[in-house]
Amino acid sequence: MSDANPDDPCSGKLSALFTRVAKHVFGFFLMVVLCNVTHYLLRPFSQPRITSDTFIGLLIGNLRIVHGFFDISAAQTLRFIIDFGMICYMFVLGIEMDPYVLLKLPTKDATVAYAGMLSTFILAGAITPFLNYTQEFKMNFTLTLSTALSSTASPVLTRLITSHKIGKSDIGQLVIAAGMHSDFISTLFISIGYIAYPIREKPSGKSRLQDSVEMTIALVIQTVITAKVSPIIMNWVNNENPEGKPMKGSHLVLAVAFMALVSSCSTVYGFSPILSAFMAGIFLPSEGRVSKWVISKINYLLSTIFYPIFFIWMGFEADFHQFEPGQIGTWARLFVLFLIATVGKVAGTVLSGVLLGFRWPESFALGLLLSTKGHYQIYLAIAAKTAGTISTSTSTVMVIAIFFTVVHAPSVVAYIIKLARKRAPTHRIALQSLDPSKEVRILLGVHGPQDAPTAINFTEISRGTADPGIAIYLTDMIELTDNIAATLVRGDEEDTVTVTDQSVTEMREQVTAAAQAYIDRNSDGVKLRRLLALSTFSGMSQDICLLAEDLMTALIILPFHKRQRADGTLDAGHPGFRYVNRKVLRNAPCSVGILVDRGLGLVEKISRSHTSLNVAVIFISGKDDREALAYAGRVACHPGVKLTVIRFLVENSSENTTRRAGSHRVNVAEQEEEMKLDDECFAEFYERCVAGGQVAYMEKHLANSAETYSTLRSLEGQYALIIVGRGGRVNSVLTEGMNDWQQCPELGPIGDVLSGSDFSVKTSVLIIQTNNVRGELDGLDDDFSIM
Repeated sequence: MSDANPDDPCSGKLSALFTRVAKHVFGFFLMVVLCNVTHYLLRPFSQPRITSDTFIGLLIGNLRIVHGFFDISAAQTLRFIIDFGMICYMFVLGIEMDPYVLLKLPTKDATVAYAGMLSTFILAGAITPFLNYTQEFKMNFTLTLSTALSSTASPVLTRLITSHKIGKSDIGQLVIAAGMHSDFISTLFISIGYIAYPIREKPSGKSRLQDSVEMTIALVIQTVITAKVSPIIMNWVNNENPEGKPMKGSHLVLAVAFMALVSSCSTVYGFSPILSAFMAGIFLPSEGRVSKWVISKINYLLSTIFYPIFFIWMGFEADFHQFEPGQIGTWARLFVLFLIATVGKVAGTVLSGVLLGFRWPESFALGLLLSTKGHYQIYLAIAAKTAGTISTSTSTVMVIAIFFTVVHAPSVVAYIIKLARKRAPTHRIALQSLDPSKEVRILLGVHGPQDAPTAINFTEISRGTADPGIAIYLTDMIELTDNIAATLVRGDEEDTVTVTDQSVTEMREQVTAAAQAYIDRNSDGVKLRRLLALSTFSGMSQDICLLAEDLMTALIILPFHKRQRADGTLDAGHPGFRYVNRKVLRNAPCSVGILVDRGLGLVEKISRSHTSLNVAVIFISGKDDREALAYAGRVACHPGVKLTVIRFLVENSSENTTRRAGSHRVNVAEQEEEMKLDDECFAEFYERCVAGGQVAYMEKHLANSAETYSTLRSLEGQYALIIVGRGGRVNSVLTEGMNDWQQCPELGPIGDVLSGSDFSVKTSVLIIQTNNVRGELDGLDDDFSIM
């Protein structure tokens, strides 16, 4: 075979094509590498990804060699890619919006968003016409610019808040919700405004009125079809493709084709494809397997491929050679844009904060964060230049102003965390410190269907009052074996798996059925959610602690590792679950209870009309006993429970006082502080529960641990459940020496005696340990409140 002729024109064109493609691919990967390196270098300053991307895009896009890569056809192709990427971006943004918030009364976050938008819009509309952003006054440009300045880049802001791990705080949740409102309303106004003032590269040949009427009719039809038909199609596809099974290709193609159809039908009559995708997205169901799959795939496509191309295009269009830095008007337009975006938002949020009772520092921080702009605002700035509305210099000014609205945001978040540290130096999640107006959240662990009756009865006596109620997170604790691991099916979303092992599935269904039957009969004030802690024993405790932290539970209840035999005695127990219990006690972010079940689950139904369960709580001293008393306060609210408080007090004889002083190394200040807290806690409980006759009260004056042991033994068989604190007592002579012969140290000295094999076979025991004070807030995964 002969060599190819180097003079062949086809060969020369092919070579030139490959060279051109290679240059573009090299430029893409260079952009990716530089963006990643810059983002890594800016990480100590907590800057979001868009900061490094914008900086590198402006730098690379303005290189002369880059401009040489793009001739007319390449620039046009790049524009097509950008438009398609923005269609995807706006479609996902629309799916994550809730259009029906417009039909509800404004909440706090909506009020903050509307106030910030209104003040910014008025300020922008009053100032921008005098700064000659266009050669002559244009109403459509002024309205669009004012609306864009009033908006918030909710994806950028949400990612910033969650990356700093303050999303669970009151101000974090408020910022995210207000940002979503602001983004939704501003984009909706731009979409509606496009009907009156369409931007076209080529005239349609029709009158403006005719254009507007056609686009309005097309948009209304698209909205009605999306709102009414899409739930039917999406629900059918979701039902045909349950979680844990691969999605059928034909169903996926049908769903995606429907989404593409409803997103593009209004564009036939001249409506913007980007805004059409947004309008279709807001009426598509956000829940369901298909929607979540589309969101995850599009976001992956945007972050890996589109954003590097987008910021190269941005830098290419924002040409610094036409920036005109020598003119004072250029700098005036730059700083005024930034001031309008920030001052307008701050003014509105501070005013709304006064009406809502917020402190002004938090309102000020809210305004600064809500001024954050992002990808869509950058696109609008470049699109206005491409349409010939503004000059390249003005477009570049807008891009730089958008850049500065993002740069300051991490400093504002750091300021919020500083305020939280200052105003809330300590933070604990415990029953003692819960706001009475908030529901109690409890993570309740079960090992299998055999624990379901006990879990139901525990829920029943713990429910308290219907308002605010209780939330139970019923969690299956299942060891991850090789056989179960082989049946795991990875879901469409990242880090999600589904268990298909038949034994696990059947076990969970039995627990769910029993729990749901209880909820159906007793739904008042009780919320139930099913969870799964599937892990090896070495990692299960961490999973449970993470679940408790994410759910912000006040109490974790774990089954004792020993089970009751038919003769009433306890077996040797499961060492794996004992290991898990010990680690959870050591690392839990909230209070922990170990439930020794000896008949609590055998009670068929706890009556609400007469006493059917006798419960006792033992109070000696210390933080764990105070937490046990706080839980007992909820149990006392149940009309079918007769609660008795047994307080162990030290005899005040001089002989015992001398003995205590000689046998303990007492930190007098610490002991006095603990005794003060004990007295305050018990006095409050006595006044609330005992004085009114709701709870029985009994005192035991004891001299030493031997008498404590004898008294505990005397309680045998009198109560169905005894609640005790694990420990945390400061040099109490009443438990001295009891640690020396404990069988299960994780239960504490009192809990170990009550759960011993020689104690009553009919008395269950709940041992409660409160969490340690966590010290200063670090801004990570903390449910703090500073508003």
